[in-house]
Amino acid sequence: MSEKQGVLAGFKTFLMRGNVVELAVAVVIGAAFTKVVDSVVKGFINPLVGALGSKDLSEYRLCLQGDCQVDPVTGDVTSGIPISWGAVVSAALTFLITAAVVYFIMVLPMNRYKARQAAAAPAPAPAGPTEVDLLKEIRDTLVAQRNGSADGTAGKVTAPRSGEADVEDVAVEKKQ
Repeated sequence: MSEKQGVLAGFKTFLMRGNVVELAVAVVIGAAFTKVVDSVVKGFINPLVGALGSKDLSEYRLCLQGDCQVDPVTGDVTSGIPISWGAVVSAALTFLITAAVVYFIMVLPMNRYKARQAAAAPAPAPAGPTEVDLLKEIRDTLVAQRNGSADGTAGKVTAPRSGEADVEDVAVEKKQ
């Protein structure tokens, strides 16, 4: 039973990460937005390009073998091997328009927002001395007090301690 709770807790942690939620929202919005862009390409851009030519952009095709015979009722190719390059161009236009809109409406404003937040955030405080530095300072002060020096410079390494000696401490000890 505890393993099941561990798995559920891990799954909850995974879901609560910001990236997973953002990704889910992006997929849903992207799917809905792709339908809108696809409708614009099929309903406006394809006929516009077709007006410059002789037909709708998605109807342009090449035949590899002979002439492509098209059934006028169904629009299907009855003979020949067609390459529908117009559909590929239409899909590429759909992709480019979708990518541009997502970038200019979602990504660019979010990047600007994050940059403003980073600029408004207070600068991190300078790092203070580490625990080891503070302990060395206390040790040196105590040794100096014991040896009678007020400034803490005399007798730096005479205090017993455990662990490895610093290179600086060993050099001072050899001089004495």
